[in-house]
Amino acid sequence: MNEARTIDVGEGAAIPSRSDWGLFNAWTISITGAVGAILYLYFFQSTPYKRIAHYVADGIIITFQVTIMSILCACCIGLVVGLGRVSKNKAVNLAASTYVEVIRGIPLLVQLFYIYYALGRLLNVHDLTAAVIAMSVCYGAYMGEVFRAGITSIDKGQTEAARSLGFNTKQTMFLVILPQAWHTILPPVGNEFIALLKDTSLVSILAVSDLLRRGREISSESFLYFETYTLVALIYLVITLILSKGVSIMEARLSHYARQ
Repeated sequence: MNEARTIDVGEGAAIPSRSDWGLFNAWTISITGAVGAILYLYFFQSTPYKRIAHYVADGIIITFQVTIMSILCACCIGLVVGLGRVSKNKAVNLAASTYVEVIRGIPLLVQLFYIYYALGRLLNVHDLTAAVIAMSVCYGAYMGEVFRAGITSIDKGQTEAARSLGFNTKQTMFLVILPQAWHTILPPVGNEFIALLKDTSLVSILAVSDLLRRGREISSESFLYFETYTLVALIYLVITLILSKGVSIMEARLSHYARQ
C-alpha cells in the first residue's frame, strides 16, 4: 500500500534551495533582474524614477515597522493559541480552536476595516497601531497552527521521559517540548514573515504611510501610475526575494544542526 503524502504549499514566497535546480536559478535570475532594473531606472531614467524612489523611501521603513511588530505579536498570540490547541482542558481547547476557525475564515482586508473602526469607537487608536493589531490578530491564528504542528511533531516519549524525571506539565512543555519544536517551527514562521510583509500593502487603506501608500500618493499627484507602480513592485520583489533567501539559509542551518 502506498503511503499518503502531504503537499506543503505556503502563502509566502517560494524558498530557493540548491536541491531544486529550477527554483534556485529562478531566484538568482529574479534578484539579479530586479536589482538591475531598479539601478537602471534610478541612474539612467532618473526622471521621474529618482523622484519616486526618494518619495517612497520612508514608506519602506514603515512597511518594515509594521511587519516586524506584527510578526512579534503574532508569534506571542500563536504560542498561546498553539498551547490552547493541544491543551487537554476542553474549554481552553475549544476557545483556541474557535479563534483559529473564525479568524482564518474572514479575509484580512475585512479584519483591517473591522478592527480599525471597532477600536475607533472605543479608543483613539493610531492608524499604525490599528494596523499592527489587525495583522497580529489575523496571523496569530496561522501561527497558532504552526506552533500546534511543531508541538505535536515531538515524539511522546520525550514527554514521558520528562515526567519520569519529575517535571510537571508546564516544565515539560517549556523546558523539553518547545526547545525541540523550534527546529520545526522556525522555517514556517519565516514563510509567514514573508507573507505578512506582502500583506502589509493592505494597511495603506488605513492611511498608514507604507510603501504602497506613498506610491499611491505620488502617482495621484504626478499621474505617473505606470512608473510608480513599476518601481513599487520591483522594491517589493527585491525585499521578498532577500527574505526568502534568508529563510532558505536558516532552514539549511537548522537541518545541519539537526543531523549533528
